[in-house]
Amino acid sequence: MSIKVHNTLTGKKEEFIPQHENIVSMYVCGVTPYDEVHLGHARAYVTFDIVKRHLQIRNYKVRHVQNFTDIDDKIIKRALEKGVSSSALAQTYIDDYFTQTDKLNILRADIYPRVTEVMPEIISFIQKLIDKGFAYAVDGDIYYSVNKFKEYGKLSKRNLEDLKAGARVEVCGDKNSAFDFALWKKTKEGEPEDVSWNSPWGKGRPGWHIECSVMSSKMLGETIDIHGGGQDLIFPHHENEIAQSEACTGHQFVKYWIHNGFVTVNKEKMSKSLNNFFTLKSIFEKYDPRVVRYYLMTQHYKSPLDFSDSGLDAAKNTLQGLDDAYLRLISAASQYAQVRDADLIELKNNFLNSLDDDFNSEKALSYLHELKNLILNELFKADKIRLWQFRTLFEELADFSLGISLPKTQNNDEDLQSLLNARNEARKTKNWPEADRLRKEIDEKGYKIVDNPDGSSVLMKKI
Repeated sequence: MSIKVHNTLTGKKEEFIPQHENIVSMYVCGVTPYDEVHLGHARAYVTFDIVKRHLQIRNYKVRHVQNFTDIDDKIIKRALEKGVSSSALAQTYIDDYFTQTDKLNILRADIYPRVTEVMPEIISFIQKLIDKGFAYAVDGDIYYSVNKFKEYGKLSKRNLEDLKAGARVEVCGDKNSAFDFALWKKTKEGEPEDVSWNSPWGKGRPGWHIECSVMSSKMLGETIDIHGGGQDLIFPHHENEIAQSEACTGHQFVKYWIHNGFVTVNKEKMSKSLNNFFTLKSIFEKYDPRVVRYYLMTQHYKSPLDFSDSGLDAAKNTLQGLDDAYLRLISAASQYAQVRDADLIELKNNFLNSLDDDFNSEKALSYLHELKNLILNELFKADKIRLWQFRTLFEELADFSLGISLPKTQNNDEDLQSLLNARNEARKTKNWPEADRLRKEIDEKGYKIVDNPDGSSVLMKKI
């Protein structure tokens, strides 16, 4: 078994070898909580959820850290507009993050550090960069001197000579270079007291990039195995993290950089700044979160995923087919000891091997559908032991590995079960009008009836 990872740093697919044999350190850039979490965020966190799940299946212990950037210019501006404190605004959207991503069945990180919790460490880190000659002060602001870090651009493959100051590169006449970026920003006149901290350079707050360097090193050490986030973070954020961290410690910052592709709308990147984003909350009003998770896995994580209702509708129909096969299966299978046949072992290995190959969820889903087809073909021909093998493997691949929470039969709902029993009786006596009427009543309650060839039926909640 060998896991291959596409490393953004080298631009190549490499064998994954963590620093410690069975332990993986993984840092994923979290949200800036000034608005509701959207589908672009969801793609990143579903991607790294699959990475984490697969590493765990391959017997690695994953130390997973994901931050919240809970102080930022956008938070301050939005808080002033709403007449609330920055901390209260951030907490509102942190709560929203957990509410929505829990619905996507995303495993929680081990630690969620916040910038406001590590201010002493940030100040200490900046002072080390000043002492080593990589940073300088200008009237209470501290800047990183990009020209001093000779390997700057190695992640994004950009040369300083070719760079132009972009939207997220601060340009200031007081800086030594237009490409130097802020490590510490002095407090601006009129800003609330709760958005500034004392430092050797005066009151202020940290720049964006320094925060992740500090939180990752504090929680995971100077060198981490996996650092991830969306493709848009490669430059300048992750490039600047490398420059800061390696200048400060003298060690390699990250072994494997993993970046997921954009979610696009009409081929344009989905983002809050372009005002073309769709919040998870609004999407979940129309589509079951299970459908959204499935949809996000239908393309390899590095490929762009163009958002559309038609894409979600296709995912909904495909997932309903998987649900159909699974519910038919559990209604037919009894609990027997697991003795897996050779063909199922091969199917499982193919599934896992596809995830070994740079976490290819798109290919893994194809093997899950192969299993679904095998179930439907053999459902009423196979013996009970083989049916139980099907069920065990389906749950292992769909639920635990891909995080697709599986549907449950509705045997606990007495009203629904009574309607189903009445319909089964109507079918038995060939009272087809009554059977159709009861099917319609069940349908109006949000459930679909799956009729099996042996005469049994099972209820499935519509998605």
